[in-house]
Amino acid sequence: KDRKIRLAIVGCGRISDNHFGSIEKHKDNLKLVAICDIDHDTLERHEEKHQVKGYLKLEEMLEEESLDLIVICTPSGIHRKQAVLAAKYGVHVMTEKPMATLWQDGVEMVKACEEAGVYLFVVKQNRRNATLQLLKRAVDENRFGKIHMVHLNVFWTRPQEYYDQSKWRGTSKFDGGAFMNQASHYVDLLDWLIGPVDKVQAMMSTTRDIEVEDTGVLNVKWCNGALGSMSVTMLTYPKNLEGSIVILGENGTVRIGGIAVNDIKHWEFDEPKDYDNEVKEANYQTTSVYGFGHPLYYKNVIDVLRGDAEPETDGREGLKSLEVLIAANLSARDGE
Repeated sequence: KDRKIRLAIVGCGRISDNHFGSIEKHKDNLKLVAICDIDHDTLERHEEKHQVKGYLKLEEMLEEESLDLIVICTPSGIHRKQAVLAAKYGVHVMTEKPMATLWQDGVEMVKACEEAGVYLFVVKQNRRNATLQLLKRAVDENRFGKIHMVHLNVFWTRPQEYYDQSKWRGTSKFDGGAFMNQASHYVDLLDWLIGPVDKVQAMMSTTRDIEVEDTGVLNVKWCNGALGSMSVTMLTYPKNLEGSIVILGENGTVRIGGIAVNDIKHWEFDEPKDYDNEVKEANYQTTSVYGFGHPLYYKNVIDVLRGDAEPETDGREGLKSLEVLIAANLSARDGE
């Protein structure tokens, strides 16, 4: 409990910077002891930058280092293999979203970690955004009354060059598509905010030279009777336009917009509450679609490993949005 938590980062690509930054912010509690990447140059660059030992093979790192936690920032399709391997070595796992691209893979990850007695954390940093924390509170306190309708937009841009950066991008096996990769935090909100999903109906299309969808629409019916939809595209001209959610209930209306649900545009309920005046403060300016949630997410992980908290999003919680994603893909494929 007194010593620092020893961790390693696996995969030093685009999202890893958010993790390196979070580790730096929590350096009183965390010690980065190693990194792993299959690309020799990337590995060397990060070894030098972070002054830690680099490994080309995950298993070798797990053998040689005494680790408490590994952070998986590799393509989604290989998360399962890496998580299961870490569990075998008794190491806790934090994985970027989506936890996997296949349902069976996600289930296996949860099983392996539970059987090994290690934690499986699935990064859902957007939940920690101040705007969404307020919205979650309003939903939990039943301020909307019966929720009638919910709509989400993710109008972002990913040019062909983005997909061409790496072989895994835009593949069904490793990337999974616009819903699963770019918009998965928004899919997570469907279950986290509104509740268990009953049915989905999806249509998807592809314009870029990739295997997966870059555009799609999703209709949703929740178990509580609410109806909703979601529109996702990576083809917005010329840059990211919005990431938004609207909730219409019998006693309340809320619209949160901005590039990444970072700006509360409308907040109105039949009965005011003291925290309604926090709405202005919750809005933050962000140039990053990742928001500022990673360090906050790490805080929960540290507290859990110290025995002071329960995991906010563990593997079972991660499976909820994976289930919706898989259902959407099947619906688009089969037209059912």
